[in-house]
Amino acid sequence: MSNIGILAYGSLIVDPGKEIQSRIDNIKDAMTPFKVEFARKSKTRNYAPTLIPVKEGGANVEATILILKEEVSAKEAKDMLYRRETHKICSKEKYTQPAHPNPNEVYIKEIEDFHGVKIVIYTKIGKNIDNPTPKKLAKLAIKSACSIAGKKREDGISYLINAKCNGIKTPLMPEYEKEILKQTSTRSLHKAWEVLSSGSP
Repeated sequence: MSNIGILAYGSLIVDPGKEIQSRIDNIKDAMTPFKVEFARKSKTRNYAPTLIPVKEGGANVEATILILKEEVSAKEAKDMLYRRETHKICSKEKYTQPAHPNPNEVYIKEIEDFHGVKIVIYTKIGKNIDNPTPKKLAKLAIKSACSIAGKKREDGISYLINAKCNGIKTPLMPEYEKEILKQTSTRSLHKAWEVLSSGSP
């Protein structure tokens, strides 16, 4: 049985950051043991919608377990994941589990004996989009694509494209995509991003 893994179900799949990337030994496909949905707007993505675990709605989605090299401890894995999630990669920041996490704090949880991995960790952060609807999500994604986040491909439309490419499907996604195309008068997410990020909508 492998020792430590990180469960990736969003941008972490394609961009784990160089700290985590350098410590990956193997990769295994899985499904999230919890439901996720676009229910949080990310400040670092100019408030684009992102996937988080949810108690209501959502769906179990395709994910990846990043199995780490044998010498990596659970504490070291949590520190690396925390730094990646707080955009402090390669710093000396350490993860301390909050006793009473607020909605904006990164909280790292553990799953034991998951898909042949002794301990699998993942991040949990609070919902900050009240009553997410396709129209509301599309507006946030479009606004982020028009910002500097769009030029860096860290916007909501690029995030949605990556989620689709990784086989992720949530209840809101089909109508969310349609709303983006409707509001941008385009026929594909790639075209919507191209138009918005170029500053010529």
